[in-house]
Amino acid sequence: MPRLIEQPTIIQPAGNKPKRIEEYAGRVNTTQGDVSVARMVSPQGWVEPGQRPQFQEVTLVLRGMLRVEHEQGVTEVRQGQAIVTAPGEWVRYSTPEEGGAEYVAVCTPAFSMDTVNRDAD
Repeated sequence: MPRLIEQPTIIQPAGNKPKRIEEYAGRVNTTQGDVSVARMVSPQGWVEPGQRPQFQEVTLVLRGMLRVEHEQGVTEVRQGQAIVTAPGEWVRYSTPEEGGAEYVAVCTPAFSMDTVNRDAD
């Protein structure tokens, strides 16, 4: 039977400024390890540490622009666009433009602090 997810769980974010992470499906809200789906709302000037996750991440930008730094350069992902990062790729996300950004991230397997492999401070 289909299962309704009535509300997300708010997750503590990484980065230099407060960002809202609403996990709808994943290890915390639905106790599943195969996939996570989260809505992010981040302010202008937000930057998180670089990371080399062990999961694939598909990110769809709903509003604003998400900057993705990677070993080959920088990709700016704008409203209505998506980006896919492979397991083991180094990436760093930020929202430098006025108004910040809103986006949805889908990770397979599900996001985990044990497998995100963030850069040391």
